[in-house]
Order: sequence, then structure tokens, then C-alpha cells
Amino acid sequence: MTTYVLLIACADRKGLIHKITGILYDHDLNIISNGEFVEKETNSFFMRTEFSGEIETSSLTDSLRAVLPETAYIRLIEQKKKDIIVMATRESHCLGDLLMRHYSQSLPVVIRAVISNYDRLRELTEKFHVDYHYVSHEGCSRQEHEARVSAIVDRYAPDYLVLAKYMRILSPVLIRQFENRIINIHHSFLPAFIGAKPYERAYARGVKIIGATAHFVNDNLDEGPIIAQGVIPVSHSHSARDMAQAGKDVEKTVLAKALKLVAEDRVFVSGNKTIIFD
Repeated sequence: MTTYVLLIACADRKGLIHKITGILYDHDLNIISNGEFVEKETNSFFMRTEFSGEIETSSLTDSLRAVLPETAYIRLIEQKKKDIIVMATRESHCLGDLLMRHYSQSLPVVIRAVISNYDRLRELTEKFHVDYHYVSHEGCSRQEHEARVSAIVDRYAPDYLVLAKYMRILSPVLIRQFENRIINIHHSFLPAFIGAKPYERAYARGVKIIGATAHFVNDNLDEGPIIAQGVIPVSHSHSARDMAQAGKDVEKTVLAKALKLVAEDRVFVSGNKTIIFD
């Protein structure tokens, strides 16, 4: 029997849960799990329902629209693995972790390809029998480089792009094409220690906590809606190199967690923040 996820976002009103679950019952569908949340400040209702059965999509959607506000967001998704493209530059820790999780089938995704502006991660990628595309940025403008990257992306038509330490700024054109479908990872020192060598400067300041943030990409650099974060304690005994290694460990764990949440359709974007049914 097929499993689906129903996502609903709308203005809150009395009886929504009763009406929605009643419609699923009337369509002979079995609810497996259900979560709901009301954001009181905006009077917004969010609901994620996982159910099984056989559906006629338009009929079920019409039934839901009949009891929901006119502007309600309704999305019905058949539960299956999502196609992704991973974009990387030179660092291997996040890419390697995703490739290993892909190999062990511990994430609900299929890595269709890896794109990099350097050729040094090819051997790692091809060990896992994943396509590798080297698109050099040398000698071309940002627009020319991104056009070449976009041509490859379009060929695979992925559900999501994952920036695994991809050190290039994406244009608003590509961001709009994949709105709320580009996931990025970075250290959580921002806005402190911005730029190069953040761990050396964090070490010099004697920081006690380091971490990582995974977020959707928008037009504001590293300021998109946050999906997942993680932190670990450090002490005076950690060198800058120790901190950098620990930071890499947190980055790959947080990125994998964020990707799992997104691929399982557990994330709503509300303004510049997320509602997550974990």
C-alpha cells in the first residue's frame, strides 16, 4: 500500500484537525502519524500527516479545499527517495559523509551527481559510482560558470541541491529556480569570525562552544531559514586544528540531519524561519 505525506498551512480556525482527519477517513485512508502546530503570533496553522492507502489526488485535494481557507497551502506527496545533486569545492568531509550514507541507504535520497569547481574530489566520488562533473571557474565570469553548472543540473532535474562546503556564491536566478530547495552548511560562528580561517580566530579568542548550521539558501548570504544546528563544547586544551576537526564532524552530522528532515517532507518554511515536524 502506498504511503503519502500531506502538508497543510493556513490561517488557524476551530476544528481544522477534526475536519482534515475526517476527510482522510472518508477517503478510506489510514493515518500513520500526525503533527500540528499553531504559530500564535501570526495565527498560522501547520499540519503534517503521514497516511497510507490509494488516493485519487484531485478528489482528495478538492475535499480538503472545501473545508480549508481559500489561501490554504496543500501539498500531497508520495513518500519516496528524493533526487539530489551535491555541490562541493575542495573539502571532502561533508561530501564523503553523504556518499557513505547514500551507499548504506541511511538517507532517503539518491545522489544523482556531484558538481565541483575543482577536480580533486573525483576519485572519492567515483568510488561510490556517482557521476562527477568538474566545472572550472578559472578564466570565466561568475555568470558563465553558473550557466555551465545550471546546464548540468537541468540534465538531472533534481529535487534538491546540497552545498557540501561549496565555496561559490549562487546567483538570484538559480536561487529562485530552486527556492527553498538548496541546502547549505557552515560553521556557527557567524556573524563572528566571518571570512577565512575562522577556527584560528576562534582559538585566539578562547571560544568554548563550536557548532554548525544548515539552512536553505536565499539572496542574503548565510541568512536563509535554518533547518538544523548542532554544537559541541571545546576547551583551552583544543588547538585550532583540533577545533577545525571537531567543527568538520559537527558540520557533516548537521548537514545529514537537515537533508533527512527535508527529504522526508518534515520542513515548512514560514517567512525566514522553519516549522519542523521531527
